[in-house]
Amino acid sequence: MQTSFHYTSEVAALRETLRQRILHLLTSDSAPADFGPLALDIFRYQATYNAVYRTFINYLNIRPDSVPDLQHVPFLPISFFKNHTVRTGTAPATLTFASSGTTGSQTSRHLVADPDLYDQVSRQLFEQQYGPLNQFHILALLPSYLERNNSSLVYMVQRFMQATGSDQSGFFLNDLDALTSRLQYLIEHPDGRNILLVGVTFGLLDWAESGRDLAFLGRHPNLVIMETGGMKGRRQELLREEVHEILTQRLGMPAIHSEYGMTELLSQAYSTGQGVFRTSATLRIFLRDINDPFHLYRAGQTSERRTGGINVVDLANLDSCAFIETQDLGQYAGPETKAPDNPEAYFRVIGRFDNSDIRGCNLMVV
Repeated sequence: MQTSFHYTSEVAALRETLRQRILHLLTSDSAPADFGPLALDIFRYQATYNAVYRTFINYLNIRPDSVPDLQHVPFLPISFFKNHTVRTGTAPATLTFASSGTTGSQTSRHLVADPDLYDQVSRQLFEQQYGPLNQFHILALLPSYLERNNSSLVYMVQRFMQATGSDQSGFFLNDLDALTSRLQYLIEHPDGRNILLVGVTFGLLDWAESGRDLAFLGRHPNLVIMETGGMKGRRQELLREEVHEILTQRLGMPAIHSEYGMTELLSQAYSTGQGVFRTSATLRIFLRDINDPFHLYRAGQTSERRTGGINVVDLANLDSCAFIETQDLGQYAGPETKAPDNPEAYFRVIGRFDNSDIRGCNLMVV
């Protein structure tokens, strides 16, 4: 019993050290340089104390101590979150996020043992991009927390709303008239705050094409409209560029913003327009060859714009798995965004692999 106690204490101490390094990364000027070493330390920690990930690595015949850099880290297929309990350590989960799915489909489950870490990371990443939450009103074209209390997106937006301290913030999925009225009131009675309207893509399109007079939207200089995903199962699938063209024209907005996240991730990336996402302090992406999942592309290797599967390193996934092979397709966008020093910091999401499950916040209300 004493050996077990010391073993558990050592693991807990190691985890706490990694946790503090993650939080430090959020505010560190040396974050880009520190990301790789911290990610490798988290990899070795999870390769040891995550049973599912350890078994996966063993099947690949990879020795964790022989992995020299992130280019050689094995990424866990995201489907494992459907069929296994992906957990590092033994801390009990206090939250369980679940993806949406069609009737009869199996959904992903993400056990969260440290909601405070998720809260700190998600808030810091948002505020680094957009400014303090207490300077916002947030309106959500999403299900409320009571309707979808196992959605990571709904949970995050609800926490953001609480941080605004605004009694004008709220969920409006089932009442487009109330949403329109609230926006019109806020725009016609400016109080110095920014306004964020965040919504599922099909909901924003339905609202934009509803015939309502929305010309007043362009009168607020600090209104941000942000879409959070696709619309399979509700409307004809469109490319993100097509969606943004419709929304900018119908809503009179210069740009539509986007959020990249999913049930299996606790960090987010944001796009301020044209579908170009910027990675964050705790999130990096790598593109893998479509036909060879173990071959990763490097941005800037060729002038050709290559499309590959998106692999994500999410350091906030300390208690699950930080290295996820998603079913999204993407492209690097560094050269176009004038980031020669870090060409992998910018990316586009092009679509999904054929035969991928319908998933994401676009199905939360199907």
